[in-house]
Amino acid sequence: MDISVVVPLFNEAESLPELHAWIQRVMQANNFSYEIIFVNDGSTDNSWDVIEELSKKDGNVKAIKFRRNYGKSPALYCGFKKAQGNVVITMDADLQDSPDEIPGLYHMIKDEGYDLVSGYKQKRYDPLSKTIPTKLFNATARKISGIHNLHDFNCGLKAYRRDVVKNIEVYGEMHRYIPYLAKNAGFTKIGEKVVHHQARKYGHSKFGINRFFNGYLDLLTLWFLTNFGKKPMHVFGFIGSIVFFIGFLSLCWLFGEKIYNLCNGVYGDLLSQHASFFVALTALILGSQFFLAGFIGDLISRQNPSRNDYQIEKEID
Repeated sequence: MDISVVVPLFNEAESLPELHAWIQRVMQANNFSYEIIFVNDGSTDNSWDVIEELSKKDGNVKAIKFRRNYGKSPALYCGFKKAQGNVVITMDADLQDSPDEIPGLYHMIKDEGYDLVSGYKQKRYDPLSKTIPTKLFNATARKISGIHNLHDFNCGLKAYRRDVVKNIEVYGEMHRYIPYLAKNAGFTKIGEKVVHHQARKYGHSKFGINRFFNGYLDLLTLWFLTNFGKKPMHVFGFIGSIVFFIGFLSLCWLFGEKIYNLCNGVYGDLLSQHASFFVALTALILGSQFFLAGFIGDLISRQNPSRNDYQIEKEID
């Protein structure tokens, strides 16, 4: 099979028939063998009914229905597991991503040898309240990830070699950083294609301003896990050792000073009456705790077998 199109969606019943017809038209015009995988992320409208009707008319339509809303990353994770095409295309269901871009993305993967191609919505039809934070977010993501040729990490329109989606784990809200995840998995040929961005035709955006704050937190999390996830002792153990060493030296200094004064007949106050004594003790305790946190983290090594266990109510094959 040439192409799998994975479409995560939440309450997009109005746009689905038009999106399906558009994808179908593009595929037939280019003689692609394909499948369309709709992932219904707990929609409360009649999106699933629309998908079932589409699947009856078109055998290329497959679908997954979550029992509740999990988010875009879980939807992509399950869609990737189901995908069988040599090239996997992801796009949003709101008609802001144009299926006319699919042939160009496909050829960049197959003919130009890219592992991943991300869309770049150079001209956006979004308000300034969305475009300005997006530019700041992408600049930060480029710096931290080291993928300097991407300008739109969060663009839903992307193309992947099948090996990529089968060897990365998209969880939480990490869909924004799939290029970073792919790079960390060893897929380093990552490209970009300028794509057309359309104004939303139906409904309204399902994402609020909080996604930008969450995005930065996720980016820091991914950076930390990338650098220290396998060996948390390298960071916690190092910090703990430094803090413990400072506390130990401080106590040694205080005891040494007290002994020196006693030898010279100067008795002075008890050590417990000095704030510096308790600061040094606190440093010893904190250093030990940091060290133990690193040790326990090393043992756990962030293994959680139920992290991607999502309750799927129905599937259409």
